[in-house]
Amino acid sequence: MSEEEDDLDLATLNDEELVLQMHDDLYDGLADEITAAVNILLGRGWAPYDVLTKALVEGMRIVGVDFRDGILFVPEVLLAANSMKAGMFILKPLLAETGAPKMGKMVIGTVKGDIHDIGKNLVGMMMEGAGFEVIDIGINNPVENYLAAIEEHQPDIIGMSALLTTTMPYMKVVIDTLVEKGMRSDFIVMVGGAPLNEAFAESIGADAYCRDAAMAVETAKEFMSHRQGSVAASMAETA
Repeated sequence: MSEEEDDLDLATLNDEELVLQMHDDLYDGLADEITAAVNILLGRGWAPYDVLTKALVEGMRIVGVDFRDGILFVPEVLLAANSMKAGMFILKPLLAETGAPKMGKMVIGTVKGDIHDIGKNLVGMMMEGAGFEVIDIGINNPVENYLAAIEEHQPDIIGMSALLTTTMPYMKVVIDTLVEKGMRSDFIVMVGGAPLNEAFAESIGADAYCRDAAMAVETAKEFMSHRQGSVAASMAETA
């Protein structure tokens, strides 16, 4: 960061300049600046949802594009995601109060026998950065953990991660259980992890293989946009 930036008084920027500065600060992983800027926008009467979408989500979208294109790497994206979390810490309770719309809800976890979580954590952070509600059930999850989380949280998306070739087949156990219970069509199932590929995802009956966190966000958004029509129709019926 340059000295000039160091001395920058965020409060002196107009709304448009401040939002662009927030995109830069997210990109650079500057959590304190993001916290200050979120408070400034709220103080100016911005709706929490507008702060989320126009400043934070758009900033993380830029991060996601450069991560996908190999310009940014995992450590930098984790810093950006942590800065996003600092802003979300302020916005979350306000968003809950105002009943702001969400992109969708995701339950994510690493499957049974596997204790790797960096990739999973990154996907969770990037999904939150895109406006999704994420329930992270951690590592080493048997099928029962997924079923319990599904029952409690009623997600739109189920995400499973594995880094070991020996734990990959357990993803099929989870999907087969959903099929047996007649629940499979209720959820979008996305899988990821270093040893996986599209052919494997197809063979176990997943909806999508996501090679990285940026792709997971793009895929989730695509699936959710397809679902919006049917959700809107069912809400109209019950209204």
